[in-house]
Amino acid sequence: MIPLVFHPIYSQLNLPVRHRFPIEKYQSIRDALQVMGVPDNWFFTPEPLDIKALESVFCAEYLQQLQSGTLAPQAMRRIGFPWSAQLVRRTLTASGGTVLTARLALEHGKAINLTGGYHHAFADFGSGFCMINDLYLAALEMLCAPGIDKVLIVDCDVHQGDGTAKLAEQDERIITLSLHGEKNFPHRKQVSDMDFPLPKGTEDEAYLEVLDSALMLALNIHRPDAVIYDAGVDVHINDDLGHLHISTDGVFRRDSLVFNTCQQLGLPVAAVIGGGYQRDMAALTQVHLQLFRAAGVV
Repeated sequence: MIPLVFHPIYSQLNLPVRHRFPIEKYQSIRDALQVMGVPDNWFFTPEPLDIKALESVFCAEYLQQLQSGTLAPQAMRRIGFPWSAQLVRRTLTASGGTVLTARLALEHGKAINLTGGYHHAFADFGSGFCMINDLYLAALEMLCAPGIDKVLIVDCDVHQGDGTAKLAEQDERIITLSLHGEKNFPHRKQVSDMDFPLPKGTEDEAYLEVLDSALMLALNIHRPDAVIYDAGVDVHINDDLGHLHISTDGVFRRDSLVFNTCQQLGLPVAAVIGGGYQRDMAALTQVHLQLFRAAGVV
């Protein structure tokens, strides 16, 4: 069994017509996996995180304002969503899903959250559709387990994991590796432990060569005990926000490279699906499904 974490609330959020965020994709992926014969007992349902408990990790004032809907309009614009109580519930549940995925990965060797990768969230503000940094929380969760002294976050979303880099910069136990588009959001990059910016139009072979080298370098230098993998598909050639030229097969080969390399070294992998912004929902779902094929789910 490869544990998959999902909650219907992932796709339950009322957004303005033609909003840029493809909220339906999470349910679409869940439905596709069901059609492909993935057993129901592979799916785990997360609980929402306790926002009060998060005050030990993130800024208490920011969390209180997020929960109460009193963030300044400018702060909500930076996040990119209109505030609602449902948005807060969804955020806490999605983040709880990634924490649960981290726990299940340690138990089963690998696990996948059908959302996640909210890597633009900082300690005291949200940005780019991200309000709570689930990758950082998942790393902290893994570090609580016996025998886990160092965690590597491999972020292959096309956008740099700036919030994660900033949150983890003082913690030598959490190594951040970001493979991202050089000329893309965020315009002000943070400093990850390892950054690999890629030029616009990068294609499969060049991309995979950089990833292979980056991954081996990180594993050899830092010797992590576990890996968190952000498998954003906004690197795809047809993505509206990506500017890279990675094919669907290239996405599959990328995800396979991460899983296979970690498996050879006996490293558990907690994966999240990350970004992906094609408006064609069926096409977007197919690109995201490459992660599940590479993991051996289907």
